[in-house]
Parts: sequence; structure tokens; C-alpha cells
Amino acid sequence: MKFRNGLLRLKRKFKMSKKRVDFGYLKVSPAEKTKLVGGVFKEVASRYDLMNDFMSFGSHRILKRILLNMSQISPNSRVLDLAGGTGDVTALFASRLAKGGSICLADYSQEMIEVARDRMLNQGFSNIDFTVAQAESLPFRSDHFNCVSISFGFRNFTDKELALQEIYRVLAPGGILLILEFSKPTNRLLETAYKGFQSLWPLAGKLAVGSKSPYQYLIESIDKHPNQQAVKQMLEDANFQSVSFFNFLGGITSIHKGQKAIG
Repeated sequence: MKFRNGLLRLKRKFKMSKKRVDFGYLKVSPAEKTKLVGGVFKEVASRYDLMNDFMSFGSHRILKRILLNMSQISPNSRVLDLAGGTGDVTALFASRLAKGGSICLADYSQEMIEVARDRMLNQGFSNIDFTVAQAESLPFRSDHFNCVSISFGFRNFTDKELALQEIYRVLAPGGILLILEFSKPTNRLLETAYKGFQSLWPLAGKLAVGSKSPYQYLIESIDKHPNQQAVKQMLEDANFQSVSFFNFLGGITSIHKGQKAIG
């Protein structure tokens, strides 16, 4: 079985070397996307939370608490906050865990992790591990985590299908995956108004971090991200069970939930 899985990974790696993926509206190689996304978050790390508050009017904080409440974790759970960024969701999970529990913040951006580590130390958390990692190749043992959460990072993954396979691998039987992400508004009028608001983001980014390009990429990545039903199908194709999604803010954001089979 291990040999077969290794062979499948080699075949997929070969296919990926020829594949072109979306980086906003551009088509680039998987390696180029990984590097470009890393560059985006390196540029915005220091003002990331400020811009999140502006772009969501603070609603992202409420949505992340909803995600926490949907996680069904116990005080002794093992949690992976994947693409955990500056650690706001990590802190929410950590506050629910006892000494027997553990949480790991994993992110591809070293700069984001440095911001998160400083924040967690200032808030007095000592039960958090930090790991630089790509979602497509997680450095964790199989059947380990009771919950994996992703907040506004799934659309940035270079290979979403492979990332879901890796997440499924590291989840313990019965473990929960939660994905909070930008989605597609369910109302045409709301969609038009939202796109008008999005047009302000690059200018705000210029004022906040000195560059428009990260927030132009954000707009484009949201536009290119699959809709709610398509993401649901991706989870089902990765063998997750009881897959569902919940729309918020008229579908501007959604939370997808799936479970790894128990037996």
C-alpha cells in the first residue's frame, strides 16, 4: 500500500510539473504560484489584520468564532490550524484546550508565522506549535488531528485536491475539517455592490502596506475560486463524509464542513 501511494504521488508530481494553475487571472506553473503566494503574504504580514478588519467591517472575527463553535473540539483535542496566518483563529482554539490538548499553526509564510508567534507570546499562550509547511505536503503523521481548520487560505493552495488528500490523511478517524472561505454571493444585487466595494481594496492596500498588488491578487483569487457546490464536491471526492456548507453574509463567505470516516 505504501509503495502504491508513493507511486501515485510521483505520477501526480510529474503531472503537476506540466500543469498550469491560477494565480489570480494569470496562468502559472504550480511552483511559480507557490512562490508568488508566499511573496504576497510576506508583503502584507505586518498589516494583515488591519486590512482584514477594513475589508470585512470586522465580520471575519464573528465568522471565526462560528467556525470554532462548529469544530466540536474537546479540551483534549489535537487541532491543526492550516494556513493559520497571524494566529487569530489559533488563539481561539487554544483558549478552548486544556493541558492534554494541543494546537499547531501551520503556514507557508515564515513572516506570517513570526507575527503569530509574537502575538501568542504576548497573549500568554504556551500550548501552540508553529510549523512552516505547504498544505500539499504536511509534515505530520497520519490519523493524528481531531480537527483541521482553514480560514481564508484554501483558495491560495496550489493544488487543492492534493491538499485535501493530505488533510484527510492527517485527520484522525472521525476528525472534522472546517473551511472558512470567500464564496459566491447568492444575490445578483449583492454581488454587484460587493464588487464595487472590492474595487476600493487595492487603494486601501496602497495606504496600509504601500502596495496595491497583494489586494488586486485578493480580488482576482476570490473571483477565480470555485463556488460553494464545487468545493463541496471536492471534499466528497477526497472521501470526506457528511459534507455540508453554510452561507454567511449572503454567500460572500461560507463554511464547509466534512468528516473523516470513523472505520
